[in-house]
Order: sequence, then C-alpha cells, then structure tokens
Amino acid sequence: MLRGLSLTGRLAMFFTVAAAAVVLGLGWLFMAATERHFVELDRMALEDKKHLIENILSNANSVDDTLWRLKEALSNHHGLFVQVKDANAATLYQSEGFTQPESYSKLAHGDGEHALHAWKSGGSELHALNFQAQPKYSRATFLDITVAMDTSHHQQFLSELQRTLVIYAVLATLVSGLLGWLAAHQGMAPLRAMRARAAGVTAHQLEERMQVDAVPIEMADLAQELNQMLDRLQQDFRRLSEFSSDLAHEFRTPISNLLTQTQVTLSATRDIHIYRDILASNAEELQRMARMVSDMLFLAKTERGVDLPNKERFPAAKEVQALLDFYEAVAEEKQIDLSTEGDGDIQGDRLMFRRAVSNLLSNALRHTPDGGEVRVVIKKEEKTTLITVENTGTEIDPRALPRLFDRFYRADPARTHPESNGAGLGLSITKAIVEAHGGSAKASSDLEKTRFSLEFPSST
Repeated sequence: MLRGLSLTGRLAMFFTVAAAAVVLGLGWLFMAATERHFVELDRMALEDKKHLIENILSNANSVDDTLWRLKEALSNHHGLFVQVKDANAATLYQSEGFTQPESYSKLAHGDGEHALHAWKSGGSELHALNFQAQPKYSRATFLDITVAMDTSHHQQFLSELQRTLVIYAVLATLVSGLLGWLAAHQGMAPLRAMRARAAGVTAHQLEERMQVDAVPIEMADLAQELNQMLDRLQQDFRRLSEFSSDLAHEFRTPISNLLTQTQVTLSATRDIHIYRDILASNAEELQRMARMVSDMLFLAKTERGVDLPNKERFPAAKEVQALLDFYEAVAEEKQIDLSTEGDGDIQGDRLMFRRAVSNLLSNALRHTPDGGEVRVVIKKEEKTTLITVENTGTEIDPRALPRLFDRFYRADPARTHPESNGAGLGLSITKAIVEAHGGSAKASSDLEKTRFSLEFPSST
C-alpha cells in the first residue's frame, strides 16, 4: 500500500498517525486523571460523613436519640445513603432507597477503614465507605456502618467529557493531517524544482544545473552531486560528439582517396603497371583503415573491462631495452640519443606492456628534433613501477595536456601530420592498457622536456 503513495502522502500519513496517537494519549491521561480526581472527591465527602456519624454516635444518649440525630442530619442529603447495623447484623438505621449490594469492588484509594468501595445499583454506580464506630450509650458494642454516595453526576460529566474529547481528537487529527500534508508538500517543492530542471536536460540542452543555494541543507548535497553528474555527462557527451566528428573525418579522407583514385583509374584503359601501383596504394589505405578499426575495437573492449590474457611477472628494463633496439634505426636516422635507466618488475601482460611503451617511444621519436634525446626512466616504488618516457622538443600547450590521451585528439587543429600515418589513437590505447592493468597515465611538459609517465602495478 505504501509503495503506491508519494513521499508527500507518506509524510502526511505519518503526521496524521502521530497526531492521533498524541491526542488520544493526552485524552486518555486527562480522562484517567479526572476520574481519579472525582474518586478522591467522593472519598473526602464520605470521610466527612463518617466524621459526622461518629460525632453523632459519641453524643447520642440512646438508640432512639441516635436514630433521631442520624435522620435529622442525613435525610436531606440527595444521593447519600447510610446503613447502620448492630453487632447481631440487625439494621438500626437505613436511608430511603438504600439497596444492599451483593458484592463490592475495591477502588485503589486508601487502606483499612479508609478503603473506598464501589458497586452498581439500579443503573447507578455508588462509592461506599465501610467502618465501625462505638456509640456512647453502649461502650461494649460496635456498630457496622456503610456510607455510600451516588456518582451519577460524575459519570454524566465524564461521559460528556469523553464525547467532547473524541470530537476534538477527530478534528485535531484531521487538521494535523491536513497541515502535515501542506508542510510535506511545501517541503518537497525543492525536489519538484529539481525534477523540472532535470526534465529540461536534453542532448541539445546540457547546461541546466540545480540551484544548490536555493534548496534546504538536506538536499544541497544531492543537488551538488547531480550537478557534478551533469558536468561529467556534458563533458563525456562533448567528447563523444568530437569523437564522432573525428572518426568521420578520419574515415572520410581515405575513403575519398580510394573512391577518387578508383574512379580515375576506371575512366580510361591503363597499363598493367599503373593498375598494380594503384592497387598497392589502395592496399596501404585499406591497411591504415584496418589498423584504425582494430584500434577502435581494442579501445571498446578495454572500456567494457577485459581480463589480461597472459598475466605474469617480468622485468621492465628487459622489455624496454628490446623496444629501444627496435627503434634504434629510426633514432640513428634523426641522430637522436636513446637511453634507459633503472629497473622494476611489472605484474601484467608482457605484449600489452610493450605496445603501451612502444606507442610512447614512437610518439617521442616523431616529435623530437634532430640531435635530440629520448630517455626511458624506470623507477621501482612500493607496490608500483613507474615508466617515464621523456624527450626534448617544443613545449606542449598546458591547455592541451589534459586531452592528449583522448581519441583522435591532436594538438594541431589543422590535422596536418604528413610524417605520421597514425590516426591519433596511440596515446588513447596506451592509457587504456595502463588502466586495464589497474594503473594510471599522465603527461607533463616544460621548455626543456616532455614526459609521459605510466604507473604499472608490480604485485597482485
């Protein structure tokens, strides 16, 4: 049932139940206190009549005198009943309308002679006090005396009070429920405002944010987290849009080249050597596109989370030195000094590690001027091994550093890289490999050197 209620309805129901419990509890306490008060008043009145009867017995000189005095003193009291019996249980005096009860129920007011009893007679409830007294005319006997009082007026008052309290409790509960609903409805206003703002967020409208200062303290954290989530979504959506644009650009150029070259070739009869050259050129473009598709599939696989195929523990220096030997010819052509220092263990896939470092070395050799230096520093730390590839060259714009590992990102907006056959995915693949190992990648640059650092775990 509660699952179908709104939060406002649940709070209103809680307020209603709480108000009903409080009002009914207070009403019960008030009724109990009033009833105890009336019982105490009856006890005090009966005690007063007891003293009056004891005074009459102590002054009367005979039985007849006692009966006359009792009748004179008690006959005009409405609702008061007195019965006097001697030691032989013979009734000496009894008020008109007095009915002997078959049984008493003791009330929790007083003990012994002060104990108050109650019984019902003819639809009325009476409170009675039983005691013994010694008359003046006979010191050797004791009289059993019962003094009773009709409490109908008290019961009538309590019944009226109970009806009034019930009506008040119902009205107070309804009003409290209504006020609780209004309070909950107003309290949920910031959530409705946040919902309206969230509904305004679309693929074309990602600038909407929650007003943190305009919501209660309890919702400020939620609004702030939602704003941070929207910031991340906006940033990721922007990157996705740029990625789609870059991907279309990267594929459009080779496809356009292939299509143009094929159409020109088919427009006239060519020599077989020309066809062979054109097919070889097309094959290069197709290989480049195939590498791009392969790299994109690899990046998509690492984003979904992939287990390392051949996880082992191996020394980093040995793998780095093998890569330096591979790139030695390129370095000698540009007179670039290749070197490495340090060592440390890597816990991961050997081939993926070589691919990540190879991408950094290829990138460093491409951007290092002739006569420059490329150095690989391996540093063993507590639970990780840090691989840093640094090269001399032009400083990278600090604004471009955070995006160097993005797909297809190039610091050069003109996209002119005649010396490169890459598609701008090398650094993205490197970052994906490091993160698949549970590490991290970062870049820094100054006037002297540019550094790319990869942090790999050295133990499981």
